[in-house]
Amino acid sequence: MRHLSIDIETKSGADISKAGAYKYAQDPEFQVLLFAFKWDDEDVQIVDFTAGESLPPEVTVGLSDPEIIKHAYNAAFEWWCLNQAGFYTPLDQWRCTMVHALYCGYPAGLALTGVAAGLPKDAQKLRTGNALIKYFCTPATPTKSNGGRPWNLPKHAPEKWELFKEYCKQDVVAENEILKRLNGWPVPEEEEELWQQDVLMNAYGVKVDMDLVNGALTIDATLRDQLLTHAKSLTGLDNPNSTAQMLEWVNSQFGPDQQIDNLRKATVAELMEKDLPDQVYKALDIRKQLAKTSIKKYAAIDAAVGEDRRVRGISQFYGANRTGRYAGRLVQMQNLPRNHISDLRDARVLVKLGRVDSLQIMTGDVSGTLSQLIRTAFIPSEGRHFVVADFSAIEARVIAWLAGEHWVNEVFATHGKIYEATAARMFNVPVEKITKGNPEYELRQKGKVATLALGYQGGVPALKQMGALDMGIPEEELPGIVDMWRTANSNITQMWHDIEEAAKRCIRTGVDTRPEGCGAPYKTIVFRMEGEAEYGQSFLTIELPGGRKLFYPKAHIGTNRFDKPAICYYGLDSHQWCLIETYGGKLTENIVQAIARDLLCKALQRISTLGFDIVFHVHDEVIIDAPMWLKAEQICEVMSQPVDWAKGLVLKAAGFESDFYMKD
Repeated sequence: MRHLSIDIETKSGADISKAGAYKYAQDPEFQVLLFAFKWDDEDVQIVDFTAGESLPPEVTVGLSDPEIIKHAYNAAFEWWCLNQAGFYTPLDQWRCTMVHALYCGYPAGLALTGVAAGLPKDAQKLRTGNALIKYFCTPATPTKSNGGRPWNLPKHAPEKWELFKEYCKQDVVAENEILKRLNGWPVPEEEEELWQQDVLMNAYGVKVDMDLVNGALTIDATLRDQLLTHAKSLTGLDNPNSTAQMLEWVNSQFGPDQQIDNLRKATVAELMEKDLPDQVYKALDIRKQLAKTSIKKYAAIDAAVGEDRRVRGISQFYGANRTGRYAGRLVQMQNLPRNHISDLRDARVLVKLGRVDSLQIMTGDVSGTLSQLIRTAFIPSEGRHFVVADFSAIEARVIAWLAGEHWVNEVFATHGKIYEATAARMFNVPVEKITKGNPEYELRQKGKVATLALGYQGGVPALKQMGALDMGIPEEELPGIVDMWRTANSNITQMWHDIEEAAKRCIRTGVDTRPEGCGAPYKTIVFRMEGEAEYGQSFLTIELPGGRKLFYPKAHIGTNRFDKPAICYYGLDSHQWCLIETYGGKLTENIVQAIARDLLCKALQRISTLGFDIVFHVHDEVIIDAPMWLKAEQICEVMSQPVDWAKGLVLKAAGFESDFYMKD
């Protein structure tokens, strides 16, 4: 079987960073400018479409030949753009080197992947690309000096164009060199199929209620004008939205010993809890409202929506490094605000009509209401409804199953009230007493926060981060809650240590290692040190019960801040490729979240096999653009079916039908 590596350069009137690749390639001014390609180990060649050149017949035929595997970095872009430009090429014949890199624990981005994989300088992506792309691939600003032209063409800068062609060719070199280094760890066939499913889901897109989006944008503009006018009258500032001006004004209202040095969210929140002059409190409250990000989501939808009122490209396959979970793009569906108001339908109508005053009367918080309505901007296709279903407490189920925490498994197999059952076990009270109306019911909050915060070796800081203090739990009780939860979940606690010791033993000896344990499923996990000498690639891998592997590049035993031996590897942290330190609880989190991801993928495959259109999924929730006869119970039954590699794991899903997306 032959291999064809490809990279293209394109132009479009759409801003790809806001519109996404799918809308970008549907723009009327979209065009493929350059096509660089490489057959197997042959040299890179380039076709310049702007010079009237055509693809060689061998390449044209190869684009649709099932005996030829097409490779590209972020292959979804090449596949979509080439098909939009009239070059027929089936998705199942493509392999994505970016997905391959992500699978092996490397970061996304051709340049960053090249550095992480140790490409020599002459094989790395050229750094001149961004300026050349801006010059040739995005609309020019018409000026008197450039003759008012809307686009920069090759003839306007021949030397730059020749450099651009070299840049395009070098991308093929870099992609091919990365592929050479990763060939020892091929992406499993099932993952290739899941990637294809994700690309097709992104291409199908999800319909948007643009009447709601436009109404929200109009209301926000009106509201911002009103707030700014009010802020100006309170402060006398020209621009109350300016951090520098507002900070100076706030400090002018205080004495020298009350000065603040920033207006960050936490600082403002702390300040507003104090006894402030009325005008200062109101001004800061207005600033908080102006800073709300709710409207940015509507603007993101507006920028990405196509002429058919569908948004495409909102999911990123293998977007979460290490675990392989999906990530959000463009609209970022993974962090949409929850909706709490009961009359969503009435609120949606008022937003569509632009009725600011009525919305204020109805909800008392227009900005907050707009924020809660973002989910409802996504709607099913004509004549359909949404079926929304998600796994119930999936991480809590997986970690208990993995560790052999039998009492938790029993809870999930019966009544499912894990917070009550946890509290009962922690505080040694009958679970029947932890019901509304009984004094013991307050223990449920402690059981809940402990369940959510402590599963991955977290302590008091984890409880605080999960909101324990906001729930009214006294700070002095937190250490005791940690101890009681760990005692109640001794198998999970033991698993952290077993997993850490197995990883260390594997790194030190290079021998395949399974965690020690008492017959729990985590004993099926295999740690391996894998590598090859030619290109210097090395990984600690963790083989999951389902067979997929997690990768930790260049893993070794280092020293932590306590001067103790620690597991270290290279990974992405705050967008930087750097050395990362880990431990048993964190490895457990990676493993549990990865297994939860694999269970979601199994559900996605089952639902797709039945012929239903999944338009997006968020965390452990699936949203189906479904025929009216399909009910949530049917999908929940599919999602709750046992998985062959997870014997004994009790799965449960809950769902609903709706004519717009929401959180039930």
